[in-house]
Amino acid sequence: RYVPITLDGQPVIQADANNSVSLYRRVVRVQPDELGHLAFSWMVPQLITQADLSVQEREDAPVRLVLAFDGDFSKLPVKDRLLFDLVEGVIGEPPPYATLMYVWDNHAPVGSVIVAARTSRIRKIVVDSGPTQTSVWRFHNRDIASDFRKAFGEEPGALTSVALMTDADNTRTHVRAFYGEVKMLEPRPR
Repeated sequence: RYVPITLDGQPVIQADANNSVSLYRRVVRVQPDELGHLAFSWMVPQLITQADLSVQEREDAPVRLVLAFDGDFSKLPVKDRLLFDLVEGVIGEPPPYATLMYVWDNHAPVGSVIVAARTSRIRKIVVDSGPTQTSVWRFHNRDIASDFRKAFGEEPGALTSVALMTDADNTRTHVRAFYGEVKMLEPRPR
């Protein structure tokens, strides 16, 4: 559940997951040469203690910022193409060629890249780690293309959507988080 509220005098999105997962998504179209920085903030009152983004059965996180990218699907391994066909049949639209997530993980150090267990086309960059910064606003400014290259080892395609994701389905728990404004910033001149 995603609800706009005012917290600390600022408009934010309150996200609640109760043994569930969902996305609050906005479709965009930003060409690779137009990718700049992404500024965002979030606040997590409490982590999911048993969650671990590197273990499929406990792959929950109180906050994720999810970036979806277009690309050449013919380059994907057969395993991923079959999985993508299955996903498209279930959700009614093709999944992105690549998904980059900014995450808060319980254990992995900041800067780590975690590859999803189900497909290598989802990569997570840890921008916050552990419980020491809970209940305070965390602010981030990320270079999208640079982070994509770090995570995937290739150039990004067009950015096709940006989403908030709060989930607690694998651990069967409840979590609440707050998201501040997400801003796409112009690329810096070269």
